[in-house]
Amino acid sequence: MSEVLTIREVCPTATQVHIRHGATLVDVRERHEVAALAFDVPGLIHIPLSEFEDRYEELPRDKKLVIVCEVGSRSLRAAGYLIYHGWDADKVLNMKRGMVRWAQKGYPVIGDPTSLMGNESGSCGCHSHQETANADSGACCGSKGDASTEACS
Repeated sequence: MSEVLTIREVCPTATQVHIRHGATLVDVRERHEVAALAFDVPGLIHIPLSEFEDRYEELPRDKKLVIVCEVGSRSLRAAGYLIYHGWDADKVLNMKRGMVRWAQKGYPVIGDPTSLMGNESGSCGCHSHQETANADSGACCGSKGDASTEACS
């Protein structure tokens, strides 16, 4: 019988909170994607998914890691890979909706985010997260109310 792997997911607002509290953002997008539009976050680590199996040991095991990509699917695979290879599941998070939602929220980027707009729509679904997103205000993704009942704006 196989074991079920649970990966915690957070929205971009929650990611901001985790970064302020010492988490490291790990971007698994390919080099050409990062050249076009990059996260403007101090301490970011870039390891393209195509190089991930060869380079994942470069990532710190003692820090919380928020894994990101364009829409959250490749980063989900990378997060699962880390947990499967011994990283603490409480320290590995996937940023749901990725760079698309990050840019839609107006968070800091390097480059022109207009090429991404329209790639993903709807809320980031933070009401389904296993973790309350914004530890500072109790809100998730900029919502004004309880993160467990309101979708992101």
